[in-house]
Amino acid sequence: MKIRKSCYFRDCKTDKPHTKMKKITNRSLHRDFAYFYVGLLIAFSFSGIILNHRRDWYPMDYTYESKEVNMILPEDVTAVDDAYLKKATLDWKVENEFDSFRLNDNSLRIYFKDHVIADIDAATGNGILEYKKRTPFVGDTMFLHKTTNKAWIWYSDIFGACMILIAITGMLIPIGKNGFKKRGWKLALAGLLFPLIFLFLLA
Repeated sequence: MKIRKSCYFRDCKTDKPHTKMKKITNRSLHRDFAYFYVGLLIAFSFSGIILNHRRDWYPMDYTYESKEVNMILPEDVTAVDDAYLKKATLDWKVENEFDSFRLNDNSLRIYFKDHVIADIDAATGNGILEYKKRTPFVGDTMFLHKTTNKAWIWYSDIFGACMILIAITGMLIPIGKNGFKKRGWKLALAGLLFPLIFLFLLA
């Protein structure tokens, strides 16, 4: 009975030891980087779709407790600042530390630490205080998509550069009549036309 030899250290065809490493090709780069980043690519694609529809559906977090609140605001609402809002919200007895606020027309949104948000009608001072928690998985992917953490930004930059590498190496993989020179460039051109058309219409 003939025993099959291992091909890891020796060439099975010539039965000679391997003398050099395998050549790095467009195909191997495309494959290996795609394998490495497949999880992050799916997460960013998933959260990107959700963020596109954030005005209609924003499942990053959910409300587990809420209550009606009221506050006294100055006639000129644009005069409010952090110090004013910290004092004005003391009666709410929010244990979470004040973080920031955003004023948009007659809508005032006050942020506290750990996902506590108050939406106030700037004309009446009435509003809702909501305690929120991040939605598992969905909220996590959206957090990664939006976070401004410096270390994560650098990692995301590397990820973006690798996506460009994957795109370029994918175009350069020789696959005969279906390759980039024969058929691929037409699909690539068609893919570029759609964002350009939307840019022209929306600009």
